[in-house]
Amino acid sequence: MCGLAGSVNRVAPCDREVLTAMTRALRHRGPDDEGFYVNDTVGLGHRRLSIIDLSPGGHQPLSNEDGSIWITFNGEIYNFQALREELLARGHSFRGNSDTEVIVHLYEELGPNCVERLRGMFAFAIWDDRQRRLLLARDRVGKKPLLYATLSDGGLAFASEFQGMLAHPGVDRTVNRSTFGSYLTYGYIPSPETAFAGIRKLPPAHWLLWKEGRATIERYWQLDYTPKTTLSEPEACEALLTELREAVRLRMIADVPLGAFLSGGIDSSAVVALMSQLSDRPVKTFSIGFEEAAFNELDYARKVAIRFDTEHHELIVRPKALDILPTLARHYGEPYADSSAVPSYYVAQATRAHVTVALNGDGGDESFAGYERYLGTCLAETYHRLPASLRQGVVEPLSRLLPECGPTRGRVRQARRFLQVASTSLEERYQRWVTWINPALQAELLTEEARAELPGSDAYLDRLLRAHADLPPLDRVLCVDVNSYLPSDLLVKMDIATMANSLEARSPFLDHHVMEFAARLPVRLKLRGGQLKYLLKRAFRGLLPDANLFRRKQGFGVPVGEWFRAELKDFVRDLLLSSRARQRGLFRPQAVQRLLDRHQRREQDHTYPLWALLMLELWHVEMVD
Repeated sequence: MCGLAGSVNRVAPCDREVLTAMTRALRHRGPDDEGFYVNDTVGLGHRRLSIIDLSPGGHQPLSNEDGSIWITFNGEIYNFQALREELLARGHSFRGNSDTEVIVHLYEELGPNCVERLRGMFAFAIWDDRQRRLLLARDRVGKKPLLYATLSDGGLAFASEFQGMLAHPGVDRTVNRSTFGSYLTYGYIPSPETAFAGIRKLPPAHWLLWKEGRATIERYWQLDYTPKTTLSEPEACEALLTELREAVRLRMIADVPLGAFLSGGIDSSAVVALMSQLSDRPVKTFSIGFEEAAFNELDYARKVAIRFDTEHHELIVRPKALDILPTLARHYGEPYADSSAVPSYYVAQATRAHVTVALNGDGGDESFAGYERYLGTCLAETYHRLPASLRQGVVEPLSRLLPECGPTRGRVRQARRFLQVASTSLEERYQRWVTWINPALQAELLTEEARAELPGSDAYLDRLLRAHADLPPLDRVLCVDVNSYLPSDLLVKMDIATMANSLEARSPFLDHHVMEFAARLPVRLKLRGGQLKYLLKRAFRGLLPDANLFRRKQGFGVPVGEWFRAELKDFVRDLLLSSRARQRGLFRPQAVQRLLDRHQRREQDHTYPLWALLMLELWHVEMVD
């Protein structure tokens, strides 16, 4: 796992000092080694976190035998050993034992299509001196980030993170305020745009080919939900265990110590269970919790740790943890509103004290239907079949009597949210369920100038849903999450939180073989009788404690709503109503004041909007001012 940076110019020689600055801005991603390749107009930089082949043979940038093809690579290729054997048989020679060298020779064989043979997580840049072209590529799901910018002469700069990109003086760092509408709606800025006008994200499952000032971008993979498997339920359980066990086995290959994040949920617990089966020594597990009982999962994590006799470590996160927010704002590089970035950072920090690699359960929800909005999707389809007179004349009027404020995860509050949108189209209700700040509240908060500057409606999720209208409703929303929430929120969080601490995170559920298997499962094996993750729970019945399998999904939430009413009351008020925040001209101070007052008096729960505003302001302070 590493950091990469570089640039290619049309005419001017590569500036070695600029390349060095870009690369060193990513030192946290690779503290073990540094390397550069400079050849006239081209420069590649690399920071290395040594995981496989700790010898100098793994040093990057790395080339083929005659030095005509060079690569800087971030990630892990789990099938590199099999690919290496194929390439040796075809006459290629290797100087070391790294997975990086396999990509170089595979590129010699297949060109950009080499990405289709790779099993793992990756972002890389290949300079082909023979053809004078640059290839940028990113893995299928988007586990590893890759940013790029077009330079004034038609050249291209690229890096793993914004800190690396902004070290290049030729990158336009004008704030792209038009993206703030998406941020306020979703809590993140969807690919390929960023908060900076001159910087773009290469989308997951895409490669970019640059030559003579012209860049071509192509998609090379799309998750397919058809045709559906005809396996019986017992056969599907066995096949799932086989696929997931192999994915875990491949991710346990390392030349450094490894462990696992353990939340106590089914996904991370399943990974720990399989690791324990595959390991000849106790698995090192790491969990994080809160003093607030509603957000604390440590008891469930302990049950799994005891079951598999792991070497278990725990950490409690308290309000003072938010002292890390300015650091996070710099690492994320653009506005990012998922508050679970805070405990993710701290569990990564605690884990790095013991291991260099940690497996996790990311991706299980999006493949096997773990979020309650998936159940809501299916219930709404049933609700639509009720007579309109009953829905509109009885149920919906009664739903308005349910309290609007209450515990964020309370059933009554969730019932109200469901009934408010149950009669609408799938597109409209899904949008409502995943929205951080709804359009009415945005209109209340934004100044007239900002409302004119920000797009009035963001239809990006609507477009994704309509693009897959031929799928069953559950598969449609799963597919949308795989293409939006997963890569733009969850995987960004995990990559930045871990790499800020020089820790590699590996995700067996995001193995594309596991995902392709899950996508083709019939809906009835994903959600049945109101039970989410039906097949996954059946497959691990008896292996994991029932308390972990069948409890309500909790998620990696943070009690910031309560912290905003107590220990952090003055902090959030002072920041959001500061003179500097007012001068930005984005939000009406009186409206922000009302939002704070309503929340702190417990009249309404505005945790999500307040957190989004807080992180937007912190981003301005750390990255713009």
